[in-house]
Amino acid sequence: MVQVNGNYLKLKAGYLFPEIGRRVKAFTEANPQAPIIRLGIGDVTEPLPEACRSAMKAAIDAMGTREGFHGYGPEQGYLWLREAIANHDFQARGCAITAEEIFVSDGSKCDSSNILDILGEGNRIAVTDPVYPVYVDSNVMAGRTGEADDAGRYGGLTYLPITADNGFTAEIPTEPVDLIYLCFPNNPTGAVASKAQLQQWVDYARAHGALILFDAAYEAFIQDPELPHSIYEIDGARECAIEFRSFSKNAGFTGTRCALTVVPRGLMGRTATGEAVELWTLWNRRQSTKFNGVSYMVQRGAEAVYSPEGQAQVKALVAFYMENAAIIRRELASAGLEVFGGEQAPYVWVKTPAGVDSWSFFDKLLQQAHVVGTPGSGFGAAGEGYFRLSAFNSRTNVDEAMGRIKAALAA
Repeated sequence: MVQVNGNYLKLKAGYLFPEIGRRVKAFTEANPQAPIIRLGIGDVTEPLPEACRSAMKAAIDAMGTREGFHGYGPEQGYLWLREAIANHDFQARGCAITAEEIFVSDGSKCDSSNILDILGEGNRIAVTDPVYPVYVDSNVMAGRTGEADDAGRYGGLTYLPITADNGFTAEIPTEPVDLIYLCFPNNPTGAVASKAQLQQWVDYARAHGALILFDAAYEAFIQDPELPHSIYEIDGARECAIEFRSFSKNAGFTGTRCALTVVPRGLMGRTATGEAVELWTLWNRRQSTKFNGVSYMVQRGAEAVYSPEGQAQVKALVAFYMENAAIIRRELASAGLEVFGGEQAPYVWVKTPAGVDSWSFFDKLLQQAHVVGTPGSGFGAAGEGYFRLSAFNSRTNVDEAMGRIKAALAA
C-alpha cells in the first residue's frame, strides 16, 4: 500500500478556514432561512476594475488571431508586466528592484509555501503569534516542525507573540533563527511596522545570516505616508529578504489569480557544507521546473492596474474597503468592544468579551447574529481571546452585520 506523508497528520484540527466552513455549513443546513453575512475570510466582493476587465477582453480577442495568440509564456512572467511592477511598486519608492528580480505567480499564498522548496530542512524558523496559518502549516507539511502541544504550538518553531500587551510589535528573538516570517500590514491583527522597526529586523538578519520572508499582500491599504510599503525601503534588505505581493486584495484578483515574488540578485544562502549559493538562481530553477506561468489574459489585466485609469480604480476600491473597516471599528467600539487594526489594513482585530473564548464568540455571532468572522485562536495561541472581522464586503452587508452584532451583544 502507498505510504502517505505523515507530516500532514500532525496538522491540528484541519486548516482554519475549512473548519469555519464546516461549522457554517452545519448551521445553514439546520437553519436554511438564516441570512448569513460572511466577514470571515479575506475574499473581496467588488467587481474587477474596468481597466483590468477591458485589458483582459482585448487579450482574449487577441488570442483568437494567429498574430495575437500566445501559448506558453515565460515562467517568470511577461517582461512588460514585470517592468511595470518594478517601476511603479518599487523604483518609484526608491527601491532598487529590477524586472529580472520579479517572478509573477498565481498567488502569494502559493509562493510563501513554495519558497520552502529552495530552503534547507535544518533552518530555525520564527513566526509571529498570531500568524497567517499557511506559514506554519506549510512547514508542518514539509516535515520541518515537531508535534503540536496542547496550545497548538509546534516544536521546532520560535513563536513571537504580538498582542495588545506589546503594542502588536514583533520583538527580535532572543535565540538565533535562520528564517523569519513577517507580514505587514499584518494578517490577522491589522498591525503595521515602522521603518525603524523593520530596520531592526534587517539588521538582525544581516548579523545572523538569516532570511526574512516578507509578506506585503496588504501594502496598498496603508494610509500613513510615513509607513514603508516594501521591505526594500529598508537599508540592507536586498541582502536578507524575499518579498511576496499580490493583486488579490487591491485589484480584486482573488478569483483571477496573479501575484509576484521578489528575489534580489546576489541574495545568498548556504549549503549544508557552507558553500554560498544565490537564491535567485534556485527560485528561477524551481519556477521553471514546477510552474508554467500565469495566463496571458490575466497578466494583461494585471498590467492595466498600472495605467492611469487602473490606478484610479484600484485607489477607489481600497478606499471603499477602508471605509468599511472604519465602520466596523466605530460600531464595535460603540458596543463596548476593544478594537485594533482597521486603520492601515482591511482587518479589524477585536478583543472578545470577558470570559468568552474565540470559538465561543464565533458560535455566538453565527447563531445569534448570523455573521461569520474568524476566531483569533485559529491564528495561533496568542490569538486566543481575539476575533478577526474582514472589511471585504458590500456596504449594505457591513452596515447590516454591525447592527446584528450590536443587537446580539446587547441581548
